[in-house]
Amino acid sequence: MIAAVEAVIAELRRSEAFLIDLTQQLVRIPTVNPKFEADPALNHEADLQYYLRTVLDGFGMRTETTEVFPGRPNLFATMPGKDLRSLILCGHVDVVPVGDRSKWSVAPFGGEIRKGKLYGRGAMDMKAGLAAAVAVARAIRLSGVQLDGRLELHAVVDEEAGGFGARDLVKRGRRASGLVVMEPTHEALMPAEGGLEWVRVTFRGRNAHSAWRYNEIFPQANVPGRPEPGVNALEIAARFVLAVQHLERDWTTRKKPHPLLPPGVNTIHPGVMLAGAGLAANGMPQILTNPAIVPDVAMIDFDLKFLPDELSADIRADFEDFVNAFAQQDSWLRENPPVVQWDLYGLHFPPLNTPLDHKLVRTFIDSRASRGEETEIKGFTAVCDAAHYAGVGIAGVIFGPRGDGLHGPDEYVEVDSMLAVAETLAAVAVNWCGVK
Repeated sequence: MIAAVEAVIAELRRSEAFLIDLTQQLVRIPTVNPKFEADPALNHEADLQYYLRTVLDGFGMRTETTEVFPGRPNLFATMPGKDLRSLILCGHVDVVPVGDRSKWSVAPFGGEIRKGKLYGRGAMDMKAGLAAAVAVARAIRLSGVQLDGRLELHAVVDEEAGGFGARDLVKRGRRASGLVVMEPTHEALMPAEGGLEWVRVTFRGRNAHSAWRYNEIFPQANVPGRPEPGVNALEIAARFVLAVQHLERDWTTRKKPHPLLPPGVNTIHPGVMLAGAGLAANGMPQILTNPAIVPDVAMIDFDLKFLPDELSADIRADFEDFVNAFAQQDSWLRENPPVVQWDLYGLHFPPLNTPLDHKLVRTFIDSRASRGEETEIKGFTAVCDAAHYAGVGIAGVIFGPRGDGLHGPDEYVEVDSMLAVAETLAAVAVNWCGVK
C-alpha cells in the first residue's frame, strides 16, 4: 500500500501543471447558478461538464451525464471496483454571482495567478477541489495502480441553491461506502456539519381601513354600528420574531454544543418577511403597496440550523410546539392559528455527523501522519452537499484547500494548498479503496 501511495503522489508531482491548468480552465468557464443570475453569458454549467467529461474520458474513466434541470447536467465518472471499499469524491460546479465587478482587482473569470494565488469566481469554492479530485484519478491511472474499491467522481450542479444536483445523484442510486466533499476547509478535516431547514410561518389577520385603527387598539364600546375591528397580521408577525429570538437563545445556550462546532451555531435566522392584504395562490400577500389597509397576511421565512447530533423530525416538532404555544397566548390566534410550512422551496439539508473513530476519518489522519502531517479536525459551520449523502447513510467528510474571498470579490485559492490537498486525497483514495 505504501508503494502504491508513493507511486500516485509521484505522478501527481510530475504533473502539477495539469492540476493548475485544469483549475484555471474550470474558473474560465462561467458557471453562475441561473437561480441567482440568469444570463446566457454566465450560465455555462453544461459547457464545463462537457469539457470535464472530455478530460476524464481522456484517461479512461467511465463517464455519464444526467440532467437535473434543463441544460444543467450532473457528471459522474467511475473507476470500477468493489462496493465494500468504494469512495466518492464530490464537488459542485455552480458558483455564486460576481457581484460588484468594481470591487475586483482581477478578471472574475480570468483564472489569473499572482504570487501563488489563483484568482477567480469559484476558484476556492470549489473548482480547485474538484480539479484536485480529477488530478488524483488521473494520477492513479497513469501510475498503473489498480484500486480494489470503486472510485467515483461526482461533479454536481446547484449546490449553491440547495444541493439539488447531489440529491439527484443520490436518488439515482449513486452510493458508496465513503465520501469526500472537497469544499474549502483550509486543509482541516471536517466530519460534521449541522442540518438546515427553511421554514415559513404565515399569520392571518383581518382587513380594515387604517383610518379606523383606533377602533382596534383602544378600548371601544361594542355598540350597534361599530366597525368590525381589524387585526394587523404584520404586528403579530413582529411579536413572533421577538419571541423566536428567545427560543433561539434558549436553543443556543441550553443545548449541549457539538464538540467540533462553536457554541451557538444552531440559530433561527429570520430572513424574509412580507405583509400585506390578501393571500395570493403563491402563499404571499397580494397587495404590498397600500399602507392604508390593515394587513391580513404576514409571512416570515426562517433559516433554521440545528446540530449534527440532532434529528430533523425532533427539531420540526419542537419548533411547531413553540408556534402553537405562541398562538395560545392570543385570543385571535387561538381561533386563527398560524400555518407552518416546511421544505420551503424544496430545501432541506440533513446533518452530517461522522464519528471521529470512523474508518474514513482514521484513514485521513493516518494517511497524513505517515507523511509527517498533523490533521486539524473541526466542524463545518455552513452546509454543503455532504448532507445529502449523509441523509442516505453514507459516511462522509469535508476536506479542501486554503484561500479566501469565497462569495466575495477577489476570490482565490492558494496554489500550494491545492497541490497539498491533491496529495492527501491521493493517499486517502489508495488507502481507503486498497489495491489489487
